[in-house]
Amino acid sequence: MMRALIVDHSAPKKLRLGDVPDPAPTPHQALVAVAAISLNFGDLVDNVANAVDGTVPGWEAAGIVRAAARDGSGPAEGTPVATFGWTGGWAELRAVDTALLSRAPSGADLGAMATIPVAGVSALAALDRIGPTLGRRILVTGASGGVGRYALQLARLGGAFVIAATSDAARHGDALRALGAHEVRQSLSGVAPVDGVVDTVGGRVLIEAFQLLRRDGTLVAVGHVTDEPEIFPVGLLTSRAGQDNRSVHTFFMPEAADFAHGLEWLCEQVASGTIDPGIAWRGSWSEADTAVDLLQRRQLNGKAVLEVR
Repeated sequence: MMRALIVDHSAPKKLRLGDVPDPAPTPHQALVAVAAISLNFGDLVDNVANAVDGTVPGWEAAGIVRAAARDGSGPAEGTPVATFGWTGGWAELRAVDTALLSRAPSGADLGAMATIPVAGVSALAALDRIGPTLGRRILVTGASGGVGRYALQLARLGGAFVIAATSDAARHGDALRALGAHEVRQSLSGVAPVDGVVDTVGGRVLIEAFQLLRRDGTLVAVGHVTDEPEIFPVGLLTSRAGQDNRSVHTFFMPEAADFAHGLEWLCEQVASGTIDPGIAWRGSWSEADTAVDLLQRRQLNGKAVLEVR
């Protein structure tokens, strides 16, 4: 038996620490001893609120390979790794498909590695869809969130002029500029045309951002944190001078790119300090209720990390 955070709808935050059977890896899965997990708002909806009691939730986790995959794929025993899966991450042991994990550099902070699979790979895949960013203007909406922070930094690394949009520029402006934003905006009014948009907000913001695209521009819809629908006014999608060939892209993150390759590269960038993972809160998994409460109240601007201890 192993310890895990388990869905329990009678608990204050619908989670409790308890004992569950160890996972039984399939031939293409590695068994990972988890050291740290990262919480996502989507976890709380998909894997907690809508899950049955006894479920072990968790998308993101990092740790050390306890047993390599029996088919020979993936890293060897003793390798530090970052992992992704739809469930099962919030436990002492995780069985994970080798296509959805990557090596982490030796000595890397496993708490930081745990923040990468969802936010980091989503940002990387979004920018892949926009294309080369050198010398181009890239707008990132919801820039103070997990995906937004990664997208901002990756676009800047790619040579873009980066505009960061946030709901509270006074509160987050200095931090976003420190990450590489050339401009920080609370409103999109007056923003000059852009070549690409990574939108993590949805609703009205997505529509306003699309209107800023110039010819051949691409908006990638990554997240939807608002209850507003996306309603395109009549004529907005009509081509006209300077606005031809604009597009909106969506993607399913685990299938969006070469997942493991992108994850491994991101682990190297975070471990080297080139990219800041944006850990906003960190503590023991016995304090999970505190982290959940902060996420539910939208009080975290960045990632929440729980250490398995």
